[in-house]
Amino acid sequence: MPTTRHLSPEERSFFALLTETVYANPFGTDQARLSRLLGQAAPANTVSQANLYDKLMPALEQRLAGLRSRGLERLDQLAGADQMLMRQVFLFHGYQRHYAYFDGLIEHQRLGRASAPDLDWLQGLLDSLLGYGFDPKESRRWIALYYQLRRAYYFIERALVGRSEPMRALRRALWNSVFTTDLRSYTLLLWERMQDFSTLLLGETGTGKGSAAAAIGRSGAIPLDAQGQRFARGVEQTFIATNLSELSEGLIESELFGHRKGAFTGAVDNHDGLFSRCDSYGTLFLDEIGDVSLPVQTKLLRVLQERTFTPVGSHKPQRFEGRIVAATNRSLDELMSGSGFRRDFFYRLSGNIIVVPTLRERLAASADELEELVAALLARMVGEAADALHARIMDALSELPSGYPWSGNVRELEQALRRVILNGRYVPDALPGGPEPAADPWLAAAAAGSLDATELLGGYCRRLYDRLGTFEAVARVTGLDRRTAKRHIEGRQEP
Repeated sequence: MPTTRHLSPEERSFFALLTETVYANPFGTDQARLSRLLGQAAPANTVSQANLYDKLMPALEQRLAGLRSRGLERLDQLAGADQMLMRQVFLFHGYQRHYAYFDGLIEHQRLGRASAPDLDWLQGLLDSLLGYGFDPKESRRWIALYYQLRRAYYFIERALVGRSEPMRALRRALWNSVFTTDLRSYTLLLWERMQDFSTLLLGETGTGKGSAAAAIGRSGAIPLDAQGQRFARGVEQTFIATNLSELSEGLIESELFGHRKGAFTGAVDNHDGLFSRCDSYGTLFLDEIGDVSLPVQTKLLRVLQERTFTPVGSHKPQRFEGRIVAATNRSLDELMSGSGFRRDFFYRLSGNIIVVPTLRERLAASADELEELVAALLARMVGEAADALHARIMDALSELPSGYPWSGNVRELEQALRRVILNGRYVPDALPGGPEPAADPWLAAAAAGSLDATELLGGYCRRLYDRLGTFEAVARVTGLDRRTAKRHIEGRQEP
């Protein structure tokens, strides 16, 4: 039996700082701890601090080599708190050395290649975890977690474009929706148990709620098989999406819950609904949930409460094993008002609420975001020709009025790029023959210098709210806290 020894105070301090940093939300801002580990100031403009973790590896390798020289290279050679600490260090070390293989697997699956992915490297990763002292079953579990971490990172970091604070906040919220705010507790208590944690995405039409939902849905836990040779599901098999507003009232229940042969005219065979097709590794995305009728809400509520559903024409309940993510362009206040939306249904849906920012909010926080978005959208549209078109697109968009509101959000921007490519310019759609907008008495009073400070701030906050849509957005732009911004918006005195 190996002799049990302990870490030195300096080693313990370094490893504790390392784990506190790397087990935090990678889309957060922990520059102080990261700078201490790097020995220099960490850059502040990265989308994710995890992009800097490779720079931590030389110092980590050096300290692990020092431990090996003293015969400390396995968990059973350490005791108590030191063993618990080194579990986390060894797991990070194994992850950081192998994450590129997981990225290759995800890319292979995303491209839809017919050939089977190369998974020969899995055995090497499994051997490295066994070498640290993890048992085979636990090692397979950690490899599955590595796969989940890389999928979440891929879809949250790469599939969402933008470095503005609203987008940073969105990424942090999406990560928490997958792993909670405490990754270490998640790995011990909640891995493979997140099905009961539904998420409701709020945001205007065209903001990208579908991309946000896909980031959550493609980031669920997927186990490794007992032989350590393959994962139970691929990336594209875990996310099922439907737009409820596109389904007719007569077919929506059949599409969601399925039906049995002869249940209604035209039901010539059994049909498995979306809830049947979404298994325990999957996520079902219900877009435009705010448009469904009260009877359908009642049946969906039962699924959320009891985790069961009954196909149309059947009396045999079936169990729903997956996770629900829903989205609506209705505001939180509208949903809570009880107008056409059951409150008990809302509370069951909103285990977590994430607000997807508008393009107006994003550009108000960072004007550079427009150029980054244009580059990303062009790359998706025209591939290698994107660089040649970028400058022409930006010149055309610069002709828009200052502070153009982009009422259609990213979806409008995408159509604007197509029109510039085709026509050389973008002329926003407008209702023909509409009345001229009425003069704004607040602007006139502000120009005349007849407003006091309360009136000036209140009017400004109200107009920001009309443009941005949420109290939180107004608070971010003005630097006020949310309650103060709300008080100015609701209790202002205007001429």
